[in-house]
Amino acid sequence: MNTITCILSLDQRKKLKKAWHEYQTEKTPPYAEFQLRPENCTITAYNSGKVVFQGKDAEIYASVFLKSETAEKDHAGSDEVGTGDYFGPVCVCACVVCAEQELELKQLGIRDSKQLSDTEMLKIAPRLMEMLPYSLLILDNARYNQIHKTNNLNQIKARLHNQAYVNLIKKGIVLPKLIVVDQFAPETSYYRYLKQEKAIVRSIHFETKAENKYSAVACASIIARYGFLKTWQALEEHYGMKLTKGASEKVDQDAAAFVKKYGFEELRNIAKLHFKNTENVRNLINDPF
Repeated sequence: MNTITCILSLDQRKKLKKAWHEYQTEKTPPYAEFQLRPENCTITAYNSGKVVFQGKDAEIYASVFLKSETAEKDHAGSDEVGTGDYFGPVCVCACVVCAEQELELKQLGIRDSKQLSDTEMLKIAPRLMEMLPYSLLILDNARYNQIHKTNNLNQIKARLHNQAYVNLIKKGIVLPKLIVVDQFAPETSYYRYLKQEKAIVRSIHFETKAENKYSAVACASIIARYGFLKTWQALEEHYGMKLTKGASEKVDQDAAAFVKKYGFEELRNIAKLHFKNTENVRNLINDPF
């Protein structure tokens, strides 16, 4: 189920209610102004101005308001990379894009980072890091394995995203009203993961596939990938081995070769040990570690 949260003006909420008034529910949740239930979506508008679209077609119902809300506005965005790779760190970046920078970013070819090659990102990222206020966090494997003992992956990501925004504030950056996280967990879960944090950045807009729609998220994704690739290159140089990205059988073979050369204890410094690959490596070298 998709969930999209945004802040709408009173006028926008009136238009929303008028457009789907025949689907208004008799009862509303606490602090809600109204709730609508058109096909494949539940829309809840709160007195605070926050509107939550939930359901299979949430993006469709929210799209007209998101376009008008975010067009040509300053905004911040964050994204993470490395969470699906057995080797290498988890990197999270948050950055801020001003409306007047959009044209230059377009000329640089900023788009969904998944459409860019690693070579292109290594070239573009330094320019973005010169242009934009950003915070890049690189969680190395040794620290990752330690934290993962008491935090699941979504908890780790939430803490990193939050800290990236906190770091921007510490740099003296005033965050724009619109802050976008490429959604990896429901909003309630995201903030629950942060309950032990001293500083929490709130009023965040969560949206799936956000890097396709928000240039700040796309830029953050590219800078995060840059940090990942640079760390990866350093690992390969340090150990004198080529490593395979992802979590495939070839990765198992690389890890087995690494363990035979450096031992299992050293594996925790380059790999995420909770992945299935660790068990596969044990079977490959017939060693219970």
